[in-house]
Amino acid sequence: MTVVEIEYCVPCGLLESAIETQTRLLNEFGQDLAGVTLIPGHGGVFVVTADGETIWDKEVHGSDLDLDLIVEAIDDRLPAEI
Repeated sequence: MTVVEIEYCVPCGLLESAIETQTRLLNEFGQDLAGVTLIPGHGGVFVVTADGETIWDKEVHGSDLDLDLIVEAIDDRLPAEI
């Protein structure tokens, strides 16, 4: 099962974005995920990884969070339902 980690910058106030991302993923995929973990960080970080692979990085994608892109990337990693 897929493990998702969301590392976010605490001093930057990105906790709300991290919780929004976590909630969206849990609502979309529920028990298909092994977990969605929030990891406090600093230095402007906002990185979403799935099984260790970077799905979203604020440094690469910019500061506008694209939840649809993140959901699509996670969905692509999950096994197709039969």
